[in-house]
Amino acid sequence: MGPTLGAILPLAVGVAISPVPIIAVILMLFSARARINGLAFLAGWIAALIVVGAIGVVLAGAAGTSGASTPSTGAAAIQVVLGVGLLLLAVRSWRGRPSTGEAATMPPWMASIDAFTPGRALGLAALLAGVNPKNLLLSLSAGSTIGAASMGTGEAVAALLFFVVVGSVSVAVPVAYHRVGGERARKTLDGWKGWLTANNATVMTVVLIVIGAKVLGQGMGALIG
Repeated sequence: MGPTLGAILPLAVGVAISPVPIIAVILMLFSARARINGLAFLAGWIAALIVVGAIGVVLAGAAGTSGASTPSTGAAAIQVVLGVGLLLLAVRSWRGRPSTGEAATMPPWMASIDAFTPGRALGLAALLAGVNPKNLLLSLSAGSTIGAASMGTGEAVAALLFFVVVGSVSVAVPVAYHRVGGERARKTLDGWKGWLTANNATVMTVVLIVIGAKVLGQGMGALIG
């Protein structure tokens, strides 16, 4: 199980380093329904990671990898495709970065976050964690890695939960900090929001290149080996 956790850890960190969702949850923590919306967002995020990760496990099993001592050709091919997809997203992120001196822009829906209900907060988190291309590919990669490993059901569930916990840290920390930090937390979170807004494209590009190269190399290594 140890090697599997080591393999999915970078993928979970890649999910956690998601500037837009972090900015979104911070904005919710500044809204009138801060406490309930923050918790709803966290719940939606966790649920989406579990579902997409589980789909990855099932896909790996369907490719004939579960229980094998080494990943099958099908599992390796899945990893190659996911790695290429992540690298393509890195190119798109870099091309979409603001020009020198130009202010970074955030999605228009962020302007309406103050009016969100808990249901909309939960749904938005599920979309950002489970449908957003970057997190979708990373979660599927983690799930396929777990499904390709020679582990029992209990160990596979534990590995998936490990991925979800690590991948949710960046959303959980602002929610927890807001509940205990008071006005000091508000000022700190506002500073985080400003930095992430200005550096969103650069952070995303670096994360996607590093993890995309890892997933692609892992898949190609299995195919060649």
